[in-house]
Amino acid sequence: MPKMAKDDTMPWISPAITVKDVEAGLKFYADAFSFEPAGSMQDDDGNTNYAHMLYKGQMVLMMMPEMSWGKNCRTPASTGVEAPIGLYVYCDDVDVLYQQAKQSGAKVVEEPVDMFWGDRLARLQDPDGYVWTFATKVAEYQQVESAGA
Repeated sequence: MPKMAKDDTMPWISPAITVKDVEAGLKFYADAFSFEPAGSMQDDDGNTNYAHMLYKGQMVLMMMPEMSWGKNCRTPASTGVEAPIGLYVYCDDVDVLYQQAKQSGAKVVEEPVDMFWGDRLARLQDPDGYVWTFATKVAEYQQVESAGA
């Protein structure tokens, strides 16, 4: 069980991303990645301005719409600049998730491929421009001693 903040509802650390539209983000992440909506808040006008979701019982992200954290807080899709952080998520079957995400509108960055460290992974981009790496452990990594060691 992860260590929780003082109120026992939030982990001590959670990735927080900005999205252009919180409601659209909630739908995309549920349909494409099987994340579960876990809470949201609305502003005085009834617009959803914050939400968080769970994956396998763990907090995976919090979302707020563009401009709510400050004038410079925009999505990679809005700025045209790649996000400087990677999101690496283990899933039960990367091939199944890849197909589901692709059918739900995720852009394919890298099709599923086996990596030398034992993960099979796929990289997908969401509508807001964030690149997500999903992986399934398929083999054990065999470390080789380097010649210079």
